Amino acid sequence: MALTDAALTEMAQRLVTVPGVVGVVLGGSRARQTHSPESDTDLGLYYRAPLDTGRLGELAVAVAGEKARVTAVGEWGPWVDGGGWLRIGDHPVDWIYRDLDRVLRCWDEAEQGRYAFHAQGGHPLGVPDFAYAGELALGRVLADPTGELAALRRRVQVYPRPLAEALVAGLWEADFLVGLARKGVPRFDTSYVAGCLFRLVGVLAHALHGAAGQWLINEKGAMAAAGRLPGAPAKFQERVDAAFSAVNNDPLHLTLAIDIAADLVLETTEACAMMLR
Repeated sequence: MALTDAALTEMAQRLVTVPGVVGVVLGGSRARQTHSPESDTDLGLYYRAPLDTGRLGELAVAVAGEKARVTAVGEWGPWVDGGGWLRIGDHPVDWIYRDLDRVLRCWDEAEQGRYAFHAQGGHPLGVPDFAYAGELALGRVLADPTGELAALRRRVQVYPRPLAEALVAGLWEADFLVGLARKGVPRFDTSYVAGCLFRLVGVLAHALHGAAGQWLINEKGAMAAAGRLPGAPAKFQERVDAAFSAVNNDPLHLTLAIDIAADLVLETTEACAMMLR
């Protein structure tokens, strides 16, 4: 059984007693009220260095048993950072580190329309640095003794117009990837074509969300989310699925997959232009 809201709030109050922890935010599907009984509970631990991971580990053992452990800062990679995969009772609860000063820097960049996708294990498209702002916008603050998280969350509720325009301008890459994918057809290079298509549809999904002024922070479910946006190309997800279904070692099928993607690039460009008017 998932932890109650009261239990999560009580845990958050204990977490902010750990030196370095500034506040705690409930994220993921639980925060958005789209969770199922099997969903993990994600808690973002916003910290300023140095984070006392020794004390944090002691608290993990206290709430999740003697086998519980937490990582060092950065152990999960440069953008996921670190945390702990815990089981409290029979429910999975993830503690995920977020360096608050880095979050603030990324938000400042997003406000200026600057962004990048960063290599990170487990994220084949890469982690967009503006996802930090989106996590906070879509999350629910559980503990915030200084009020700093609540103040920042109010700011990130408004999607920056410069970021939206930059993501739409980034559609040049999707068009470029169409041409690159076609180079793989004569060589029956299905993995290369599939890689180009994956990157391409990710660029489309982010551009559509940017134009709609909505945060996209996760590769999982991104195509379905893009397809639900008002103004998105008709049957967006179904057409993405059709493109990937056609990827095999038949050059006619590979060409079909790329043609579907090329049409989506054109329609997404038009849709984004309309949404930004």
